[in-house]
Amino acid sequence: MPEKGSVVLATAGRDAGRLFVVLESTEKECLLADGRTRRLQHPKSKNPRHVQETALRLDPQQYAADGRLRRALAEAAHRYHDKSSR
Repeated sequence: MPEKGSVVLATAGRDAGRLFVVLESTEKECLLADGRTRRLQHPKSKNPRHVQETALRLDPQQYAADGRLRRALAEAAHRYHDKSSR
């Protein structure tokens, strides 16, 4: 189960292939945000089986606002794709 602050990759649904940060997590759902289409005020509820954890984590200050979250996820996307292409 992904922990708060983890960067996850959506594996199912129309947002498959996109990176999100986990805001809250329970056994039955994860609340995800990306700062663009899913803002911090209206997070996406997703089944934990439909996300894949990455090794990346964000500090709470990095996702305190939607703009910061967008920038942090853009940097995380570069690091994630660099590691996965090796």
